[in-house]
Amino acid sequence: MYTGWMHNPQKINGEFSGVSTEVIVERITTAVLEQRLPLGAKLGEEKLCAAFGVSRTKVRQALNRLARSKLVVLKPRRGAFLAEPTHEEARQIFQARWVIESEIFEQFTKSATEADLAALERHNEAERRAIESNDAPLRNRLLGTFHVRIAEMVGNKVLAEIVTDLVTRSSLITLLLQSAQAASCSSDDHRMLIEAFRARKVPLVRKLLHEHLDYVERNLADIESRRREFDLVDALRDPAGDRRRTRAATQKRMKAKLASVP
Repeated sequence: MYTGWMHNPQKINGEFSGVSTEVIVERITTAVLEQRLPLGAKLGEEKLCAAFGVSRTKVRQALNRLARSKLVVLKPRRGAFLAEPTHEEARQIFQARWVIESEIFEQFTKSATEADLAALERHNEAERRAIESNDAPLRNRLLGTFHVRIAEMVGNKVLAEIVTDLVTRSSLITLLLQSAQAASCSSDDHRMLIEAFRARKVPLVRKLLHEHLDYVERNLADIESRRREFDLVDALRDPAGDRRRTRAATQKRMKAKLASVP
């Protein structure tokens, strides 16, 4: 585990003095989502108290809330640590998703109604709004439930439950490891899948699904790069500014793929 906190009391106290439990939770969560804290990092109570200028009681409240959301693991007599999913865990989950979802998506391609497709388009638009507003927890949930909604539309409750479980298990992994740019690419993949559904191109749907899940898994594979020394103040800063992305290349790629499959 990594405990490489670097300390600058004057800067810390000036920025964070007297913050609420909610702010502590938000700052730590944001630092995790934006990959400014390494996996498995120890969140020492004393150092968090110094960083935020608050009591141990408030820090413990924040850590307990983070533990309930599975972002933090509380270990008896050792303290609080950021969650630390493994590459092997991610690989197995996404392999299972491919096996199950490929069949579901093929069924959906054949049976989807215009109302189903319109609902998916609205869902995809909600993904884009969450990404553009930098709402990482919401974007993560919407990107996962896109797959669940398709399973539900197929009408097999057992398969829908299995997909829901797999998506839930993979959601924490993507929440911890997926960058905003990768999330944007995933949403673009969903848009291409909707177009392939509408075109009733089963081979293309299977190809896009495989590439989509493979891309997400590969994006999560560089777990070792998240194990590093880090600066406390830098990690807990409140980044300003909107992230702007261009989608021209994605739209060109979508048209090319739709045209390439009969």
